[in-house]
Amino acid sequence: MRRAAPFLLVAALLAGAAGRDAFDDWVDATPLPNLLHETSVEVRDRDGDLLRAYTVEDGLWRLGARPDQVDPAFLDMLIAYEDKRFRSHSGVDPRALLRATWQALWNGKVVSGGSTLTMQTARLLENSGTGRWQGKLRQLRLAVALERHLGKDEILTLYLTHAPYGGNLEGIRAATLAWFGKEPTRLTPAQSAFLIALPQAPETRRPDRDYPTARAARDRVLDRLSAILGKDTSHSAKRDPVPRARRPFPSLAPHMADRALAAAPDSPRHDLTLDRALQTSLETLARTSLRGKGERLSIALLVADHQTGEILASVGSAGLGQTHRQGFVDMTRALRSPGSTLKPLVYAMGFDQGLIHPETLIDDSPVAFDTYAPQNFDGQFRGELRVAEALRLSLNIPVVRLTDQIGPARVMSALRKSGASPVIPSGKPGLAISLGGVGVTLQDLTHLYAMLANRGQSRPLYWRQQDTAQNGPRVLSPSAAWQVGHILSSLAPPPGAPNAGLAYKTGTSYGHRDAWAVGYDGTHVAAVWIGRPDGTPVPGAFGGDLAAPILFEAFQRLKPDLTPLAPPPADTLLVGSADLPEPLRRFRGRNAHFTAAPDAPKLAFPPDGARLQAMGDGVTVKLRDGTAPFTLLANGAPLATRLYRREILLPLTEKGASTLTVIDARGRSARSAIWID
Repeated sequence: MRRAAPFLLVAALLAGAAGRDAFDDWVDATPLPNLLHETSVEVRDRDGDLLRAYTVEDGLWRLGARPDQVDPAFLDMLIAYEDKRFRSHSGVDPRALLRATWQALWNGKVVSGGSTLTMQTARLLENSGTGRWQGKLRQLRLAVALERHLGKDEILTLYLTHAPYGGNLEGIRAATLAWFGKEPTRLTPAQSAFLIALPQAPETRRPDRDYPTARAARDRVLDRLSAILGKDTSHSAKRDPVPRARRPFPSLAPHMADRALAAAPDSPRHDLTLDRALQTSLETLARTSLRGKGERLSIALLVADHQTGEILASVGSAGLGQTHRQGFVDMTRALRSPGSTLKPLVYAMGFDQGLIHPETLIDDSPVAFDTYAPQNFDGQFRGELRVAEALRLSLNIPVVRLTDQIGPARVMSALRKSGASPVIPSGKPGLAISLGGVGVTLQDLTHLYAMLANRGQSRPLYWRQQDTAQNGPRVLSPSAAWQVGHILSSLAPPPGAPNAGLAYKTGTSYGHRDAWAVGYDGTHVAAVWIGRPDGTPVPGAFGGDLAAPILFEAFQRLKPDLTPLAPPPADTLLVGSADLPEPLRRFRGRNAHFTAAPDAPKLAFPPDGARLQAMGDGVTVKLRDGTAPFTLLANGAPLATRLYRREILLPLTEKGASTLTVIDARGRSARSAIWID
């Protein structure tokens, strides 16, 4: 027998080695499940905070989570409760299995589980049950295989991503967002205990369905971990309430998030330039500002840093769920008539081209350009006034006169150079573009005013962090841009708003369809639109009444104090009207040499082209304006000289064509071609 002992020992060792090799081969042959399950697409702000997430297939919220994204105290509690030797075992904890088996045999029922976190991860990946020994064996085999292919943190990542937390929640991040409204980076002991207890029975322990059961399960975890937490901490944590209902997932900047997803549908994460806090505040402002107003009204807001080009907030409507307001339509990108908001561009171009100065006198009187006769919004005329005042009052006739001299095509070119993409309904720009006869978006207007704020240098705006913005072409000189900003910053603010020097302009489109307000300070630019998405009129809607107060409120939510505008460039002409060069004292246009002055003599009767019946005593001529004495000629021959009267009977009886000419004392003249039958 003694002689056989060595042989038996060798045989046992060989059998053990063979068994070990067979076990290794069995584990190595384990088919691994898919380890790359789809996770929710995430849209994040400039600081990495979650703006919005999208569900995966089957409507599950499954957000990826690494150990470094989770409160370390939670991980310590999880491992201590579920698998205290997680860091040292190879997928299976023999001691835990033996303990669980012995307790089950002794008590006649399962008292504690022997599954490691790796085995639980294997079950989650395969979506297999836990009640039958075949399932346990499969999980054991897969757990060992996972340990051979993955590191401990990778296994923990899979568990933190796939653990069930009730309903359609998978993973620790989905759980903390739904139950606590926050990321899992910082958790209280009570919250951690709840999140450890819930995956063990995710449906029966849901607090929104059975609050007492959920709380009791949480408290059992705290009791068991009291040695780690301390009795005082454990006892105190029990007094914390368990959440009674799920919170909605973040859904900020929904239009911009959808836009990011459409631009890169295969990307699992989209990092935007938006600021989560500002976006939240302005979405609240958009909702509250429409209360008590028309049921079909919508709103859009945009805020950007005009020095960097980053869009900081974008609100496309008062809310996606507001179907009566067509909240699903992103009104920051909708083509609308800009009303008077393009006028600052026209005036700035007039400054640049030497046509006007803020102190130049410009005529606000009836005028016609062929068949187009612009009218002021109130139907009144103010005569001659300073250009700065004409812009502040947003008069129509002066800006159309200026547009006629600059050329509508040039205005459109400057608008495009600023970064906008205007659309002309007729295909060819006309004089009405300066009054809103063009289609632009809220983003277009923000580009335009960002250029004005940026001293005439266009600055493309962007909303994705991977994009960059380089200076675009120069549209205006720094002095012209400053002059416009200086005028706009002197406008009175809306009632109740602080008089802080914000450079802003309002606009109302034809038929009261769109109400606008756009403004900027030394750092930021913001724009507001209010109207109906279907383009129907909103009676009584004015940009100054509806949009301007919201613009000022948006700046107050953006920062406590405005950034001052830049000082005037060195070449800016800062003089009064009397000190201007003669050509700039009064706006007359480029063809001033060939057009009569407003006070030049005129033949009031007969008008040019008149056809008269021959009278025996001649033709009565009536004069207007001019400086006496006058000289009257017919067909070049003088008929009367040194006239001080403004009505005279000329002995003109010959039938046919005649040309009447009047010359005043200053050598100015007027003529009328007439026909006498």
